[in-house]
Amino acid sequence: MDGLAKKLAGTRQLLVPILGETRARNLAPLGHGAADAALRGGLMRGALHEVFAADTAGFGFALGLARRAAATKRLLWIVQDYSALEHGQVCATGLAELGIDPACVLLLRAANATDALRAFADALSCSALGAVIAEIPGHPKILDLTASRRLVLGAQASGVTAVLLRSEAGIEPSAAQTRWLVRGARSANTDDWGHPRFDADLVRNRLGETGRWTMEWCCDDGVFAEPREPAAHPGAVAAQACDRPASAPPQRRAV
Repeated sequence: MDGLAKKLAGTRQLLVPILGETRARNLAPLGHGAADAALRGGLMRGALHEVFAADTAGFGFALGLARRAAATKRLLWIVQDYSALEHGQVCATGLAELGIDPACVLLLRAANATDALRAFADALSCSALGAVIAEIPGHPKILDLTASRRLVLGAQASGVTAVLLRSEAGIEPSAAQTRWLVRGARSANTDDWGHPRFDADLVRNRLGETGRWTMEWCCDDGVFAEPREPAAHPGAVAAQACDRPASAPPQRRAV
């Protein structure tokens, strides 16, 4: 019995760097009361967080998380070459409209998932960065549980927050601190463009409870908040282009 207890204690010591149980919690409040309460104060810095994007809104949500975690430091966005063609490209105008200084965001393009993950791990060792976003579409074999553990250890060692942005992918085992499923939500019923809103489902949280909320990104303040205005157009909306059939239905011709 004593031998088994010693083995369990040794195993726990090996897992401490991954679980982060002995680290002081450095939290970045998101600004959304319910989400911060579930996170017990905010998003943990120096940890790995996953964002699964159901649509392009997930990209803005991941950027908001990274901006909150990075505070005054710069962000690095890692993207694969073909992803710009599939999902669009980060641009200075879009960043400015979100209230994020384009000069604070660095963009690195990688040839494939292997190069992207290698750059991700290397960037996490740079303490001059506040957060790193890596966009990994699909299900590359190299992105497994072992790879996510390496990312966790790298983030913990430097204090740099890692945001793994997944698109066109299903949930797989990982060592992430939190996991979010995100899609766009309707903006406020106002005359202007309104602030971006996200349907954010926190499905994994190592420190507390999970939950699902509508979170609004306040571009002027750089924080998430609870929506104050009712959503516009509560009825049905047109499907996104990616949800439509590949070919248009046959059209009638006048005779």
